[in-house]
Amino acid sequence: MTTDYDSIAAEYKRAKQQPWRMHVEYHTLFGLAGDLAGKSVLDLACGEGFHTRFIRRNGAAEVVGVDISQGMVDLACAEEARDPLGISYVRADASELELGRTFDVVMAAYLLNYAQDEAELGRMARAITRHLKPGGRFVTVNNNPRHERQDFHASRKYGFVKHAASPLADGVPVEYEFFLEGAESVTITNYHLDTALHDRVLREAGFRDVSWHPPRLAPGAADSVEPGYWDEFLERPPVTFLECTS
Repeated sequence: MTTDYDSIAAEYKRAKQQPWRMHVEYHTLFGLAGDLAGKSVLDLACGEGFHTRFIRRNGAAEVVGVDISQGMVDLACAEEARDPLGISYVRADASELELGRTFDVVMAAYLLNYAQDEAELGRMARAITRHLKPGGRFVTVNNNPRHERQDFHASRKYGFVKHAASPLADGVPVEYEFFLEGAESVTITNYHLDTALHDRVLREAGFRDVSWHPPRLAPGAADSVEPGYWDEFLERPPVTFLECTS
């Protein structure tokens, strides 16, 4: 079942404050994105604009954020009104997006993992390529299809775990449960599609190069935690990163 982000928008925004988001996710994603100065960037599955604002602050000349959830877009627009950065937000399904223009870079934090099958993944991939300039790049963080099911609860100390009711196969739902302050938690549903399927579909959509990257730890992130704290995340990563060139 697809996650209803309108009903959990505020809670999921709080889940973005967990330390691994900056120390691992942001550090790796923006390291792959490289120098964004002067570039036009489309941020798909932008949510409440967590990464979108970093894209603009990292020098992008123009930034457009797109999300399927009106609740998420409302949060992003409220933050833009509070602290204007010149970002435009659009409510739309990324797999059906037709903005009628192209960008230097497309970024996405957790988009492809919402595809339930090959056809839906293909629609997402084609939407991305039709919004990229020739030679443009797509950079994304995604659920890691290689993450073994027996390791799904090892990420509890980082603030979340995964659940899967069935052995992992293409189309099997994978639930992320994020633990918030107090006894609260919020759950979102992704879907497992293996790496070979991703590779093939992305190339069929027009990408020449598709590269997978492991998470990286930001300098200084280990200074304030016990030795080995980040080892589980880095050695058996629950998330992965892709870099694709059109």
